[in-house]
Amino acid sequence: MRTIDDIRTDFELLDDWEDRYRYVIELGRELPPMPEEDRNEHTKVPGCVSQVWLTSQSDGASPPHLTFRGESDAHIVRGLVAIALALYSGRSAPEILETEAETIFKNLGLKEHLTPQRSNGLRSMVARIQSDAKAAMDAAAA
Repeated sequence: MRTIDDIRTDFELLDDWEDRYRYVIELGRELPPMPEEDRNEHTKVPGCVSQVWLTSQSDGASPPHLTFRGESDAHIVRGLVAIALALYSGRSAPEILETEAETIFKNLGLKEHLTPQRSNGLRSMVARIQSDAKAAMDAAAA
């Protein structure tokens, strides 16, 4: 899986937004398939026009590190899931909560090139990831 730094570098090499959209779709194709049993109402992200599912797993350390898996039924959105996972997966819960995703997405140019519905969906994904990170921190503190 690519890192957010890899994605940022690749975006800088692509001048045309059509090429960037193709790249985002390619990122989505690289996501490992999510098991059917993980695609359910509990893992579904509300607020997304397309269907998006996210799961998280905490390593139980202090602070906990989280690994995320995700999928969508739409090509572009699946690529956005891949970008969100590159940004957050494998990081500690405090790092996840401190990461300002809006700024990173804006610097990639996503903010001005996504429909309002896709931007809202991306915010919903980030909110879910941060909620899972907070829950993992609370569980570790208990």
